[in-house]
Amino acid sequence: MNVASKTPTAQVPVHSEAAWYEPDMPAIIAPRRPTPIRSLFAVLLILFVGSLLGIASAYLMIERDRPFLSVTIGPWSAYPEAGTSEADPYSVAIYTRSARIPLASGEGLAISARTDSSGTTLDPACDYRISGQTPTARLWTLTAAGDHGRLLPTLAGRTFLTSRQILRKEDGSFEITASRAPRSGNWLPIGLPLTGETGAGDITAPGGIGSGLMFTFRLYDAPITTGSALDGAVMPVIERLSCL
Repeated sequence: MNVASKTPTAQVPVHSEAAWYEPDMPAIIAPRRPTPIRSLFAVLLILFVGSLLGIASAYLMIERDRPFLSVTIGPWSAYPEAGTSEADPYSVAIYTRSARIPLASGEGLAISARTDSSGTTLDPACDYRISGQTPTARLWTLTAAGDHGRLLPTLAGRTFLTSRQILRKEDGSFEITASRAPRSGNWLPIGLPLTGETGAGDITAPGGIGSGLMFTFRLYDAPITTGSALDGAVMPVIERLSCL
């Protein structure tokens, strides 16, 4: 009786792109067939989130009310390119929103301060002394306004001083007192709150105590109209005297 020998059949390896897939693979990493609706939804979601982030960042930059490329001298900041063709879009939007027209490079330069020389935010309920000298200019003005440049009514009916009005010391320096109540000498009136005094009314409303304070020098026909020319320039010191 002949017994046929049985030769074991060789196992041929399967080479396939899906050979790595195992049925028991977790669903989170299992391959899925893309669907047009799901892809469209993902694209729309990405566009929506990107647009929302872009609008939010632009709003925050404009609300901050501080253009780019500033030059700082103590508490004072200047933006030499604000009135030129090189101004960035955020700077243009900031000035347009507040209805302010920046000085062109041939006209002069505006230099503003929102803090005193110690770094403390200016408070319209406080009195300040602004003393020292400014860079050379044919004429300059100094104004006291709200944090966004809004001029407020004052007891004196004015919100500014000019270089032709102030009293100077022998060395050419000056000392200005900024306050709501009248002061002797060089007095810069600070705007009155429109919603009540301290402790009364809504202090965060426009014109209230919480609306902030900003001092601005505008130097006309001055040689320092560029960032490089401001290197080494000297600006007055701002000191807090007392508060309500």
